[in-house]
Amino acid sequence: MASPFEGSTATPIPEIFRDRRHGGRVLASLLRRYAGRPDLLVLALPRGGVPVAFEVAEALSAPLDVFVVRKLGVPGHEEYAMGAIAAGGVRVLSDDVVRGLGIAPSAIEAVTCAELRELERRERLYRGDSAVLAVRGRVVILVDDGLATGATMLAAVRALRTLAPARTIVAVPTGAPDSCAALRDEADEVVCPLTPPRFRAVGLWYENFSQTSDDEVRDLLARARADLEAAHHVPHP
Repeated sequence: MASPFEGSTATPIPEIFRDRRHGGRVLASLLRRYAGRPDLLVLALPRGGVPVAFEVAEALSAPLDVFVVRKLGVPGHEEYAMGAIAAGGVRVLSDDVVRGLGIAPSAIEAVTCAELRELERRERLYRGDSAVLAVRGRVVILVDDGLATGATMLAAVRALRTLAPARTIVAVPTGAPDSCAALRDEADEVVCPLTPPRFRAVGLWYENFSQTSDDEVRDLLARARADLEAAHHVPHP
């Protein structure tokens, strides 16, 4: 299948993105070599990663799905992560944190159960009755709207790796230089076009960084499925 980007050049990297959709279009131009691959899958970290990933999936003619990740906070200090769980029943723990703080297995299980319920609720909310897209053996582009500490994306990459993709590409419009560099040790490829040295926060690099709603997430996932079916002339059931 011919790439829709043949003969084109990458979109110029702006000093600031207009919104998440603009960030996604810039990313898509940098990922055009993957366009049209039958084994390609775009996974978004909801909620903010979905508008970005929608543009990437549309441009590359790839299926779009969400990859829900929930942080496992240290009991009593929930903002501090001891691990994460992700779609597919995957749990990743930081052995250094667990050992260093002496966190009991029963405490880990209690936090895991609570976050698992929230993960399953969000998956039902976003996906409805649609089946989870298979990851094994596929080239996966994992998308978010930016990387600050990079902790959520790191957990997502490690969780995704247990599902045996052929290749994992992290793609974000903007990120802290150190966070993008650290992820290069975990993913097969990291695409992060805007890495300001004084990063501070993801939202500073978007003119419009309004919150992505659950309704928008569901709408974009439905639109992506419909557009892909139309492109391949697959009738709706």
